[in-house]
Amino acid sequence: MSECSGSCGSCGVSDCGERTAPAKAAPNKRSTIKHMIGVVSGKGGVGKSLVTSLLASEMRKKGYNVGILDADVTGPSIPKSFGVGKTLSADADGINPAESASGIKVMSVNLMLPQDDLPVAWRGPVVSGVIKQFFDETNWGDIDYLFVDMPPGTSDVFLTVFQSLPVDGIVTVSAPQELVGMIVGKAVNLAKSLEVPVVGLVENMAYFKCDECDKEHHIFGEPQGAEVAERYGIPAVATLPMDPKFARLVDAGKVEEYDVAGALDAIIAKVEEF
Repeated sequence: MSECSGSCGSCGVSDCGERTAPAKAAPNKRSTIKHMIGVVSGKGGVGKSLVTSLLASEMRKKGYNVGILDADVTGPSIPKSFGVGKTLSADADGINPAESASGIKVMSVNLMLPQDDLPVAWRGPVVSGVIKQFFDETNWGDIDYLFVDMPPGTSDVFLTVFQSLPVDGIVTVSAPQELVGMIVGKAVNLAKSLEVPVVGLVENMAYFKCDECDKEHHIFGEPQGAEVAERYGIPAVATLPMDPKFARLVDAGKVEEYDVAGALDAIIAKVEEF
C-alpha cells in the first residue's frame, strides 16, 4: 500500500484507519455563529422556506440575533418573503448580508441576480461551492442562530451542508400525506447517519379553519405529524394551518408580521436547548 497522502477524496480504501471526517468550515473573522439549524424535507412544495422564515422570525422576536442562509440556490425564496432587495455589498473581509425589517440577516443567490426570475442553472458541485462561500465569506457578525433553508431532497447540497458546515441540528417539514411522511423519513435517516440530531418536525397545511363555522377541516387528510415523529424518534412536533395570510404576507415581503400564536413553541424550545 502506498503512503497516505492525507487526502481521502480519491482513495479507494474504505476501512483505512487513517481516514477521518472532513474538517468543518469556519465563519470569517468578523463572524461568530453560535448555533446552526438546517430546515429540511425530502420533498418540495411542503412549505420548508415558510417554516424557515417563521422560525427565524419567532427567534428574532425573542431577542436573538438571527440569520438565514438560503441554500436553495436554484429555487431561492427567502429574500422575497422578507422584502429584502439587492442590497449586498462587499469589503476586504467578505460579503455584507442584507437585513430584514427586524434585523434578520439574509444571504441568498437571488440578492446577486439582476432580475429575480433569472434561472440558476448550475451543476451540483458549483451549487455546493457557493453554499460554502455563503457561510464562510459572509460578514455575519454575531449570530445566535443561523437557519439554513435547504433545497428538497438528499443530494449534493444536503451532503455538503451536513458534512462541511457546523450544523447543530435539523427541523424537518412534512404535510399530512403518507407519501410525504415516507420521503421525510429519507432525510431524517440520512441526517442521523451523519450524526446530525433531528430536533423537531413541523407538519404544514395540517388543517384549514373555517371563518364561519370555526371548525378545522383536514383538506389533505388527517394530520400525521405525531405518528411520523414517533416513527422516527423526533422529539418535538408542531402543526401549521392552511392560511391565506401566509401567501399575502410573503408576497408583500412581510412574513415577519405573521403571528403563529405559539404553534412553533415546542420546536423553538428544542432549538433553544443548543
